[in-house]
Amino acid sequence: MPELPEVETVTKALADCLPQQQIARITAFAPRMRYPLTPLQSPSLVGQTIVDVRRRGRYIIIELRQQHALLLHLGMSGSLRVVEQHAERRLHEHLVIDFADGMSLRFCCPRRFGFIIPVMLTAAGGEPPELAALGVEPLSPEFTPAYLYQATRHRARKIKELLMDNHIVVGIGNIYANEALFRAKINPFKAASKLTRRDCGQLVNSAKTVLEQAIAAGGTTIADYRRVDGSEGKFVSQLLIYGRAGQACPQCASVIIRKKSGGRSSYYCPLCQK
Repeated sequence: MPELPEVETVTKALADCLPQQQIARITAFAPRMRYPLTPLQSPSLVGQTIVDVRRRGRYIIIELRQQHALLLHLGMSGSLRVVEQHAERRLHEHLVIDFADGMSLRFCCPRRFGFIIPVMLTAAGGEPPELAALGVEPLSPEFTPAYLYQATRHRARKIKELLMDNHIVVGIGNIYANEALFRAKINPFKAASKLTRRDCGQLVNSAKTVLEQAIAAGGTTIADYRRVDGSEGKFVSQLLIYGRAGQACPQCASVIIRKKSGGRSSYYCPLCQK
């Protein structure tokens, strides 16, 4: 599933080319993805102008005029591309938004877990009520060691689970949680309440660093993720721990362990992350 760096990379690309585009037509080639596509064929969306594209967690907000917006999530394997309208439609491009200038936005979603729905914003430049329960952005000033320390108090759940909880901090998925915990030298199965203030400081710093580096590299392509231009994310070459079970730890040469919990794989060094 695309995580924060991948969604940020896609959002930045869309923000460069979509604002001021006027919607000429919206065509659905499937009845639904995660949600039905019928609401997108409302006549009220035709003629609307895009004023902004921004990210909140793993969601993309395409703001239109008068507080209207389209809320988009890439799901497990979704991707977007902006091409000329005469370009051949690819397999699994279930939604096409054509613009008045002859370009179009194509939403490819093989597993149909992604979605795009019309929403109303609470204010111009704001967010839809659908996102009201999301936690802080990990790259924002609000995500501090003090914030994480308070969030971990009296919580027996594993720190990796808490770090991936979108009600606490948004967008840190499995890849980057593994990487951040390794860099902070914290075992992913450690109880959140056992973290010290120093631990929280190291983890916040490592999470911010790994996310910033991943964004600079255009995200991480493990299987399906593609940028808007069709290229792969390059951060995979900078991964220190994720996907490296059985290999030597880059810090101490111990053998990296993979352990599944809750359907997700955790990778850690038994010596560096005691």
